[in-house]
Amino acid sequence: MNEKFYLLPAEKQQKMICAGFRVFSQNTYKKSPVQEIADCAGISKSLLFHYFQNKRELYFFLWDEAMEISIRYLSESGCYELSDLFEMMERGMRAKIKIMRDYPDMTAFVVKAFYEKDPEISMEIQKKYRQAFDIKGGRELARINPNDFIPGLDLKMMYREMYLAAEGYLWEISQRGDSFDAGMLEKDFKEMLDFWKSIYQRKE
Repeated sequence: MNEKFYLLPAEKQQKMICAGFRVFSQNTYKKSPVQEIADCAGISKSLLFHYFQNKRELYFFLWDEAMEISIRYLSESGCYELSDLFEMMERGMRAKIKIMRDYPDMTAFVVKAFYEKDPEISMEIQKKYRQAFDIKGGRELARINPNDFIPGLDLKMMYREMYLAAEGYLWEISQRGDSFDAGMLEKDFKEMLDFWKSIYQRKE
């Protein structure tokens, strides 16, 4: 935890976090200028380095912050309290759309970081991602009722397939250079959810 940073007023913290998300979401790690982040946050580069020792520390701080924000919003949505996987996913989708409205560049940053190739950071990001995925997936799978699905279904494989499809969708948008439009994401994800229900859900 960066104690100096957390002593700042919440508004200034938010401004610096959003500036980091924006710049790193638009470029690769190496091509993201720290000066541009400082300018976007309305502070000097030297002051930015007062709170973060270097660019690498700032990058990992932003990744961890993105994970914390996601967990907080998902918890507030109530999705962790459900046993219906599809309702859980729908509430999760609404939480992610709220994140996109409050932190417009965070989703693009996370996608960009996940596919980052720079060896200085890529292995650590993948490690952090895997830990978060295993925890989240394990919790969700432990709560769902197998009787809600077609007999003999491999629930772990189904969950992974749906998760990777959603991630692939976000990657496709990022590759096209499209903005992360919340309304479009909600519509497209609802269609995917309805499709998965038609395939995997037990019929009455």
